[in-house]
Amino acid sequence: MASDMDLNAPHSMGTTIIGVTYNGGVVLGADSRTSTGVYVANRASDKITQLTDNVYVCRSGSAADSQVVSDYVRYFLHQHTIQLGQPATVKVCANLVRLLSYGNKNMLETGLIVGGWDKYEGGKIYGIPLGGTLLELPFTIGGSGSSYLYGFFDQAWKEGMTKDEAEQLVVKAVSLAIARDGASGGVVRTVVINSEGVTRNYYPADKLPLWHEELEPQNSLLDILNTASPEPMNIQ
Repeated sequence: MASDMDLNAPHSMGTTIIGVTYNGGVVLGADSRTSTGVYVANRASDKITQLTDNVYVCRSGSAADSQVVSDYVRYFLHQHTIQLGQPATVKVCANLVRLLSYGNKNMLETGLIVGGWDKYEGGKIYGIPLGGTLLELPFTIGGSGSSYLYGFFDQAWKEGMTKDEAEQLVVKAVSLAIARDGASGGVVRTVVINSEGVTRNYYPADKLPLWHEELEPQNSLLDILNTASPEPMNIQ
């Protein structure tokens, strides 16, 4: 049973977050487990947050830190859009996230992935890890589950993927991380962004592939307790 210290600990996203470019746009993906200590505080949280109509951010690390950075950036981008009379580019959004992350690097514990599409550069992915570095990348992974995925992505990612190939790669990768990483779990959420707009998709746990002899997902402990148990042995 979780201790009082666990229940009062800061909420951590734990997390597996992914951003992938494909031929025409980007796919962002994340699991949905938020923890406080060893206690799962929220098993269906949404870690992919809208910044503008065409740009989203995946959040990992401290839930509070990532939320406040997203809120500030969304506010600044709203002012920016009013002043310019047109939507901000993905690069501008990522730079704002970088400025806040770097300027407060001694206080923030969050790693972020900014992804989106604009008419100037198309689909772009930017990673902003702890410390506030800005990295433009064809794909990037973050959170505690990412350490299990580097080799997989080196082998599986390729240039010029279709939208469906990219989304299937993201879903497969998050499900692999859920299987290996205790801080990742729940459902898989994806956001596809391209010239046609934004599409959100949701993959419940019972629709994900099982890996490494995982147990079938259960809705509650009662499901496990109510399953038929083997007959006790009679000792003569």
